[in-house]
Amino acid sequence: MSWLEVEDADVFYGRVHALRGLSFAVEQGEIVCLLGNNGAGKSTTMNLLSGLVRPKSGRVRWDGVDLAAAKPWDIVSKGLVHVPEGRRIFSTMTVHDNLLLGGYTVKDQRAIAERVDLAYSLMPRLAERRKQQGGTLSGGEQQMLAIGRALVAGPRLLLLDEPSMGLAPLVVKQVMEIIAEVNRQGTTVLLVEQNARAALRIAHRAYVVETGSVTLQGDAAELARDSRVVDAYLGA
Repeated sequence: MSWLEVEDADVFYGRVHALRGLSFAVEQGEIVCLLGNNGAGKSTTMNLLSGLVRPKSGRVRWDGVDLAAAKPWDIVSKGLVHVPEGRRIFSTMTVHDNLLLGGYTVKDQRAIAERVDLAYSLMPRLAERRKQQGGTLSGGEQQMLAIGRALVAGPRLLLLDEPSMGLAPLVVKQVMEIIAEVNRQGTTVLLVEQNARAALRIAHRAYVVETGSVTLQGDAAELARDSRVVDAYLGA
């Protein structure tokens, strides 16, 4: 059994069948990417793993935890942390206070302080702006803040939903480098991205999701050369 395993998951929003027998797996230590266009079911998958939506059928397990039955706050406490699409930082709070909020399930104040320092070391721009309100940051800085806030929670599995959305190419490169470094330091990452080129550069494996089902899967470097992926997501 894989460390994270989604098997034949079906999710509905009313009459809308968002996930249709979705199956994929993530092993500890990997960066795994879910690729797909808008409406493919990628964000629904992240919400499923976070306990925000429930499957009508299928199995969702992570490190021995039945995610389909667990409460969202318990999932966070166990180390599965979700950075949602759109960042959702607290715009009127300072950068530092946003980071501290990431530790709301952590009882060890020393651990929180160490993780805040880690976020600042990974993203020095945040340290420079620690007293600024989150809403005054650029889009790239807000994305860094959202990642940093998640790191303070102490993730073992980090879910990142469209971290490159709306960012300039140079900033996308910086964000992807941060994600790769977080992984090198021991955190497993599940990455949802429309920017297939950027995602496949840092991922170990990838799945292509279309209309709620996996249609392609494999080694990231191999998929980057697959004509079907090139035509659909990478361009000429």
